[in-house]
Amino acid sequence: MFDLLFTMLERLGLIVTIAFILTRFRFFQSMVYQDKLHGRQQIVAILFFGFFGIIGTYSGLSFNTETMDFNRWAMNLGTDEAIANSRVIGVVLAGLLGGYRVGLGAGLIAGIHRFTLGGFTDIACGIASIAAGIVSGIFHQRNKHVKLPTAFLIGALAETIQMIIILLVAKPFEKALALVEMIGVPMILANGLGCALFLLIIKNVVNEEEKAGALQAQKTLRIADQTLAYLRKGMNTDSAKAVCEILFKEINPSAVAMTNKTSILAHTGKGDDHHRAGSPLQTHITKDVIKHGKLVVANDETIHCVNKDCPLGAAVIAPLKQRGETIGTLKFYFSSEKEISNVILELISGLSVLLSNQLEIAEADKALQYAKEAEIKALQAQISPHFLFNSMNVIGSLIRIDPAQARKLLISLSHFLRQNLTGTTAEITSLEQELKHVRAYLAIEEARFVDKLKVEYDIDEQSLSLMIPPLTLQPIVENAIKHGIKDKREDCLVKITITKKAHGSAISVHDNGQGILPERLKLLGVNSLESETGTGFALYNINRRLTMMFGEKAALNILSDYGKGTEVSFFIPEMEESEWKKQ
Repeated sequence: MFDLLFTMLERLGLIVTIAFILTRFRFFQSMVYQDKLHGRQQIVAILFFGFFGIIGTYSGLSFNTETMDFNRWAMNLGTDEAIANSRVIGVVLAGLLGGYRVGLGAGLIAGIHRFTLGGFTDIACGIASIAAGIVSGIFHQRNKHVKLPTAFLIGALAETIQMIIILLVAKPFEKALALVEMIGVPMILANGLGCALFLLIIKNVVNEEEKAGALQAQKTLRIADQTLAYLRKGMNTDSAKAVCEILFKEINPSAVAMTNKTSILAHTGKGDDHHRAGSPLQTHITKDVIKHGKLVVANDETIHCVNKDCPLGAAVIAPLKQRGETIGTLKFYFSSEKEISNVILELISGLSVLLSNQLEIAEADKALQYAKEAEIKALQAQISPHFLFNSMNVIGSLIRIDPAQARKLLISLSHFLRQNLTGTTAEITSLEQELKHVRAYLAIEEARFVDKLKVEYDIDEQSLSLMIPPLTLQPIVENAIKHGIKDKREDCLVKITITKKAHGSAISVHDNGQGILPERLKLLGVNSLESETGTGFALYNINRRLTMMFGEKAALNILSDYGKGTEVSFFIPEMEESEWKKQ
């Protein structure tokens, strides 16, 4: 009995191999993460697990009840022979992961095949295979992942049922009893363990892939955050150099370069002695990328560097585009082509699109600054592309692990975008609507920062009917997030206070971030400024609209203690509808 158990455990190596191969199939990942399979997915799953059951039969050991001997592989059986096998593993997992229909289908395929092999247990084992699919399908639960102990217990239960069916159906009973006494316990334990082991391998591999994907997404988001401030100024020598240094640090290739249509804008890493900023384009393959607008992988035979001793043996060259036209390239260099994996190619392709979008946004920002109603449209244009990118990735990551929270965030994002669009045309809005806009924005930011950000509200409900210009409060809150607390690693606080006063309401936004330098503080809200992190145009615009509508008493008041935090406040006087319509 123990020899049989050890032999069957050895053959679980086949289960490990198949489990690993299975992770390459997208339909199986659907079985793991979808509530229900449909149409073709069910058919593919039935065929796969049915075939897996057949493999489990062939990899079993034929047992002769007369001689009590085992043969290494199960083929056609005599009237005194049966099989100790792992057929039930495929059938049980089909039912657990796909439901009773998939389990029944796989059980039918594996059972009919077992019947064709003969032996005195052919009918009993065929029936038992079908029963295993039905039983495991009963334990299939929607909206819940299958747990390893569950897989073990169901596998053991299905095998126990098979032993009972053999005793009830197989003839003569004496042979059936001898068979069950010899193979019953080893098969129950081995197949229960096989079900759990199969599932463990599948989950580990899939989880590792998801973890790698999450790390890549995190890296992309980090790059987007860092490069946005530079590319908002357009693509020039300074911004290209800063972006190349960021990419070189984050991705760690041999070198990174950016070019426009005619020359190298920046080069960071190996080969900078001859790949110099300001030099004309040196390789034909770079010119081909600019001409055709498609990503290209170059090796030492096609890169054709002018320097024969160049240490850069391979490169991935991606186009940078504006309005569909290629305006330059993003180049990642490596020592050899072996270093360029599919993951690297996907990352570089995504980065070229991301940076192209940032350049498009920068171009759009410049145009919007000179458009009519510049103050409103400029605020709307300050919806950061990386904020939208971050929001969608947060929602995407939550869809699988917390669908309810993902739905709430999607609603918040929808409200946020709708309110921004409304703000481009509306002249006035209620403080209540503006606060809803802020809550939608902060709901997304709280989810993105997880436990890093805490938001406090101290709201006097009597003030919410006051009317203010749209996009007044939200940009102030966004500044607190983007410029105030962005470098804090923990205990970030944003507090919004609305207090009812004698002739109006006082509104303030406080953060415990890094604060504002005194020399910059004097100019904020008074003029638009230029810096690496922003222009100050939002605060200038808000202050201008508030004072135009309510007078100097509504002007922004900015208090900041550098290194400790900032408070931006303003006062909204009570006005009749006829009064603010005249403003």
